[in-house]
This record gives sequence, C-alpha cells and structure tokens, in this order.
Amino acid sequence: MAVENFKKVQQVLLLILFANLAVSLTKIALGYLINSTSMTADGFHSLSDASSNIIGLIGIHFASQPVDEDHPYGHGKFETLAGLFISGILFLVSGKIIIEAILKFFNPTVPQISSVSLIALLLTLFINIFVCFYETKQGRKLNSQILISDSAHTKSDIFISLGVLITLLSIKLGFSPIIDPIVSLIVAVFIIQAAYEIYKDNSDVLLDKAVVDTEQIKSITQSFEQVKDTHKIRSRGSSTNLFIDMHIMIEPDLNVVESHKLIHDIQEKIQKEVNEKAQVIIHLEPFEEQEEKKQ
Repeated sequence: MAVENFKKVQQVLLLILFANLAVSLTKIALGYLINSTSMTADGFHSLSDASSNIIGLIGIHFASQPVDEDHPYGHGKFETLAGLFISGILFLVSGKIIIEAILKFFNPTVPQISSVSLIALLLTLFINIFVCFYETKQGRKLNSQILISDSAHTKSDIFISLGVLITLLSIKLGFSPIIDPIVSLIVAVFIIQAAYEIYKDNSDVLLDKAVVDTEQIKSITQSFEQVKDTHKIRSRGSSTNLFIDMHIMIEPDLNVVESHKLIHDIQEKIQKEVNEKAQVIIHLEPFEEQEEKKQ
C-alpha cells in the first residue's frame, strides 16, 4: 500500500474513533441510567470499536514503514496483526457480557425506559450505520485490510443496537424483564461471530492461504502464444500485498530479451485482470526439454 493510502486510512480511523467514542459513552451512560444490561452491553461493544480503532492506528503506523534490510517484503503484516488484536478484544468483551447476563438471570431488574433513552439509541444506531457503510466503502477504495476488518466489527453494532431497541420496546409493552439478559446473550453471539470472521480473515493471510484462483492465472498465461504450459502456481498475501509465483514452459528458442518481455507482459495482464498490486515471479522452463524428460 502506498504511503498516501496509509495516511488516508489513518484519517478514516481517526474520524471513526471519535464517532465510536461518542456512541459508546452515550450507550453506557444510558444503560446505567435506565438499568439495562443489554444497552450497557451494547455500549461496551461500541467502546471496543473505539479500542479497535486505536489498535488499527497503531498497526497502520508500523505497516506504513518502508522496506528495509530485515523486512524485504515490507511491514504490511502489521495491519494483519492489528486485525487479530481486534478479534481478541471482541472475544474478551463477549465473555464479559455473557457473565453479566447470567448474573442478571438470577437478579432481573426492570429497565427505566424514557423517550430520551429511545431517541438516544436511535441516534447512535444511525451513527453506527453511517460508520459501517463509510468504513466499508473506504476499505474497498483504499484496499485496506484493517478498515475492512474493522467494518465487520462495526457492522455487528447495527444488529445489536436493533436488538436492544426491540428489548426496550418489548419491556415497555409489558414483556418480562428477563428478556433483557436474553438479548445480552444474543449480543454476545453477534460479537463472537464478528470476532471469528475477523480472526479467520487475518489468520488466512498469516498462514499464506491461496488468494487467487489458479485456473484464472493459468488462463491468463496460456493466452500468450509463447507459453505452452503453466504449473506450480502459488499465491499468498492479501489484496493490498499480493504475491504470485509460477513455472511456465516456453519455446526454447526465445532469447533473453524476448523472455524478459514475455514475463513483463504476463505480469501486466495479471495486474490488469486480477489485482493491480500483484507482484509476480515467473520461473521459465524450455518446453521441448521438459517433453524429452517425460519420454
């Protein structure tokens, strides 16, 4: 990712950080004020959003460092590590909410619901919707793994806030207050799901999971007349830092200049059709020589 992109990602994270702080503090204050565990749980989840923004800012700072002698592939995986930290925070928050909900089952209380609390909840819900769509859009635009991971985190807030809203309205309509800890448990499930998705996406990068379709790469290379076969296709990384390597068989009479041009043409086509950030390494093999070895 270019330095300019890292700066843009930092600006997005800072904007979202302030929005999440405002949302979380409002929900937590209202949760304690009206004695609602579900709203308080929702507030702590939003606070974890702010924490993840801070971790994202730290991760982006280190990921933006240039290539050096000890890190010839750059520092991009700091962004991936930040995503794993966000996942860990979510797992911890979900555990806290589950414990509080279980205790609430043994000592249920009726939340004090007012028009002000409902309006405040609706306001924070709309802020969450804005943050989610804005962060997702910027994450795709800037090819930022941390923004996409964080947006998955924020997205769960929308469903959770809707659950809290339904809870408060249900109690206002006369339902049992036991619905409050039940919704808290549902909130925890959403958080665990978000945590797992973030963990999976980022761990796949660290474990060098295949990123592109090998058949698509083979189709691109085989579209060049000089290429007779493509094999040992591998890919790793992410959309912002993608590495592809392969072996291709070519006519043995191609000279160095022609072979060099062919490799660059293949790379440019892969960057155009697959990912503009792709870094491609190609090992050349003479086609006839390979055929003779097979006989």
